[in-house]
Amino acid sequence: MHDGAAASVWLVDKPAGPTSHDVVARIRTGVGRSVRVGHAGTLDPFATGLLVVLVGRATRLARFLTGLDKTYEAQIGFGFTSTTGDPEGSITKAGEPPGREEVAALMARFRGEQEQTVPSFAAVKVDGERLYRRARRGEEVAAPTRTVRIHELELRDGPDPSGRATIHARVSSGTYIRQLAADLGAAAGCGAYCTALRRTKVGSDLGVEDACAPEEVRIEGGVGLERALGHLPAHRLSPSEAEMVAHGRPLESDDDRPEVALVSDAGLVAIARGGDGRLQPIVVLA
Repeated sequence: MHDGAAASVWLVDKPAGPTSHDVVARIRTGVGRSVRVGHAGTLDPFATGLLVVLVGRATRLARFLTGLDKTYEAQIGFGFTSTTGDPEGSITKAGEPPGREEVAALMARFRGEQEQTVPSFAAVKVDGERLYRRARRGEEVAAPTRTVRIHELELRDGPDPSGRATIHARVSSGTYIRQLAADLGAAAGCGAYCTALRRTKVGSDLGVEDACAPEEVRIEGGVGLERALGHLPAHRLSPSEAEMVAHGRPLESDDDRPEVALVSDAGLVAIARGGDGRLQPIVVLA
């Protein structure tokens, strides 16, 4: 595969069913198998919503996007547990659903920074093998934990008499909403699992309302590199500076920020790292 001259970022509305890898493979078939295609943050197969897809040289930008906060709308089924934490697992009745006030009070305890256990059916590798593969074999594995931050957690609707509730959550990258659902159920003493999940936003500027279907992705187009990297501070280049940066040469600058978007009149040229009196390009797109 090669990067080619194109570099585009697309907001794709992932349907339920395929994996994020499946969606990328479908897009690669459409744009040409010689063109690199990637994404900036996995969605579980049952989940829908915003998948940020990178085409061509834009695949080099993945590391600047994967760490952004994510926003979700989720449905939770209280009173039941799932072996996978979602509708794809074996569902078991576990208790009587809590009332709305109890759920709202529980949610207040889960806002902020905390240690979250990685679900057993996750793609995280332990001892060189993905957790979900070991879980499918019935192996007992000590799941790792990670520090996450839940910035916003709100009860939008329910629970109804069947235990279904709708929540809104804005979380740090790497947070598992299905684990959050399971933890809420455990705290309520009745069990819970994530019955439906939709990612609505990546960062503060990329929203599913601007997304397209996977088959609409092309080599060129999308939302524009400057918008996709809008969370980074920008440094405007003169024509002569843009020529220097396009060849990987640093600029003299007192800007010591770790990630800076270098932008010319023609668009995003590179991402640079500041320090030691210069801006050193670390990813060149021009």
